[in-house]
Amino acid sequence: MTAPPPSPDPARGLFETLLVAEERPVALARHLERLARSARDLYGAELPPELAVEAIAACAGVSLGRERIDVSFEAGRAREWTAVAVAIDPAEFFPPWERGAALRTVAAPDWSGAHKLADRDWLERTEAGLGAAVPLLLGAEGAVLEAGRANVFAVLDGVLATPPLDGRILPGTARAAAVEVAGELGIEVAARPLSAEDLRRGGEVFLTSSVRGIRPARSLDGVELPGHATTDRLAEALRRRWLED
Repeated sequence: MTAPPPSPDPARGLFETLLVAEERPVALARHLERLARSARDLYGAELPPELAVEAIAACAGVSLGRERIDVSFEAGRAREWTAVAVAIDPAEFFPPWERGAALRTVAAPDWSGAHKLADRDWLERTEAGLGAAVPLLLGAEGAVLEAGRANVFAVLDGVLATPPLDGRILPGTARAAAVEVAGELGIEVAARPLSAEDLRRGGEVFLTSSVRGIRPARSLDGVELPGHATTDRLAEALRRRWLED
């Protein structure tokens, strides 16, 4: 029997990753709200008031990129923090179907959770072992949790379904934005438990993350996943929102 993955170590602090568009950190307020909530819940600490200003300043000169904010804590206060932004390959941003993810199911009970902890050692080892494939993390009872570094959506019988925020998955900022955009497009959304079999029988599966945006999933455990029409509609609307906001 494979041993369950170790839980991430909170002592290593928290982090956030943000999209940078035209020297601007996209959805900065949402990211800082999530970071502040985790800081209070896990460490009884508040974020340093200058963090927002530093996060904005770090994006200078970056037209399209990724920003990472790291915060460590000690004795109920923020000890150290950094904000660093780097350029990304435009092909990583809202990648087309041809660059979609090949998902591989991985048992990960109790590993993921509602806080973005800096300790990602187990995930990084898992990703290295999968090569180009993306881990699809499953809970103890086989429920779909996350895709390693992204939230998961599936189109089932015309309804856009995504795992519920039950404390076992990260409340992704891109997840929230995708739900909002779906509502604007008149697409019904349901937060409900999903299994790998649900994803296999669904018409479409896609991943959401704050830097890539929406990424189609092309296969699951080697089985091709059909269709991407709804994914394309959502991707175009969310991309426009992020770049024009």
